[in-house]
Amino acid sequence: MSSILFKPVVALVGRANVGKSTLFNRITRSRAALVANIPGLTRDRHYGEGRVGDHPFIAVDTGGFEPVAKDGILLEMARQTEQAIAEADVVIFLVDARAGVNAHDHEIARLLRKSGQRVFLAVNKAEGMRYGSVTAEFHELGLGEPHPISASHGDGVVDLIELALADFETSAGDEDVNTFAVDDNDPGEPQNTQGQALSGEAVLIDADGNPLPEDSEASKTTKDAKVDPHHRVKLAIVGRPNVGKSTLINTLLGEERVIAFDMPGTTRDAIEIEFERGGVEYTLIDTAGLRRRGKVFETVEKFSVIKTLQAIEASNVVVLMLDAENGISDQDAHIAGFVLETGRALVVAINKWDTIDSEQRELTQREFDRKLRFLSFARMHTTSAIKGQGVNALLKSVNAAHAAAFAKLSTPKLTRVLQAAVEQQPPPRKGIFRPKMRYAHQGGQNPPLIVVHGNALDAISESYRRYLETRFRTEFKLDGTPLRIEFKSSHNPYIQGQK
Repeated sequence: MSSILFKPVVALVGRANVGKSTLFNRITRSRAALVANIPGLTRDRHYGEGRVGDHPFIAVDTGGFEPVAKDGILLEMARQTEQAIAEADVVIFLVDARAGVNAHDHEIARLLRKSGQRVFLAVNKAEGMRYGSVTAEFHELGLGEPHPISASHGDGVVDLIELALADFETSAGDEDVNTFAVDDNDPGEPQNTQGQALSGEAVLIDADGNPLPEDSEASKTTKDAKVDPHHRVKLAIVGRPNVGKSTLINTLLGEERVIAFDMPGTTRDAIEIEFERGGVEYTLIDTAGLRRRGKVFETVEKFSVIKTLQAIEASNVVVLMLDAENGISDQDAHIAGFVLETGRALVVAINKWDTIDSEQRELTQREFDRKLRFLSFARMHTTSAIKGQGVNALLKSVNAAHAAAFAKLSTPKLTRVLQAAVEQQPPPRKGIFRPKMRYAHQGGQNPPLIVVHGNALDAISESYRRYLETRFRTEFKLDGTPLRIEFKSSHNPYIQGQK
């Protein structure tokens, strides 16, 4: 067994209406835009990815914190916030520069001081105000130097996040996260909707528009993501409490058992357990023994959303376990949405299938189709982890999903599939213009990214994008992985060079 590093988690804490969601949207902007138009995917998002400079991180928006709530939804919100505080690596406490300090701010500050966490005090809505007048009264909260920011305009946000993450290791080579910018007034506008570097110079057709041979020099210019497709399958098994995760893990490990190590310090450490099944080597990312005891909060739920998100981030294939007895919850949909957002390959296992009758099975299937219809790319299995039923088939789908995520897609074949799809069903006109798609090439792996070049491609509809996705999936057998398509309106530089 060995250890890996998780991305640090930044929890945004504060009372209602201080700007937490605005700050969250700014620092996770690219991914928010990426999933915004996926049918069926909830937009009630509370966590997302981001990067500032060489620091990737996970952000958690805790909602309006009412630490003195006695019952009802406010009490539940307070509990969730306490859990986020206990397990985050850094806490950013937002207050309102224009409203000033109030009793709720003092109560939250008291809990944060008692928690022993690393806390950065952000005085939001400070645009147009003088530094001294903004920060003066917030010193009384006893959380160190206040940092004036404007989440809506971006002022001071980069400096704040850089300071909060300064003590964590950098990850300059990580291509699967976003860099947010603060040079405009729209916190939700993406800088790069794919969150990846694109190989825009790879134009792999000749001057007449014909695909070049696969072994030509030009065909070799397509950039692959910096991922070794031959490394072990890094597998995360996630799901709500009591769905059978531990049982499945122990079934996979055979004689070995999942051992809970009481490890001091940070939540960024995870245990990697290596095992082999059917000649395939796997690395199981396990966080079972990594609960850090909060210094304040005695009752932390057994299920940790943060740990789940970190395990997803560290994996390249995720098994999402659902409970056939208890149905599909909103929490299941949230976690599924995060898997899709991060681009991880996915297999769904509905466990305890042997415990329900045919009528309940039909209801569960309908509920899955309704709540998780945005996971149509993923293979679904019914299992009984305790009996070992369906486990071998599940692993076969894990292997297939991993292969699809790291598939190398040849440019000539991509272009042929694109041209055949357009010939069978041309894209609809938008006004007097009809989009013209010329060629396609691969822009990345894990998940596969297909870059389509042509003219007037900003007019491509979401329904037509889904049509192309279906064609590409079918031709390249890309089951089990998200597939991203980028449309780029451009001219063929080979033709331009001859003019």
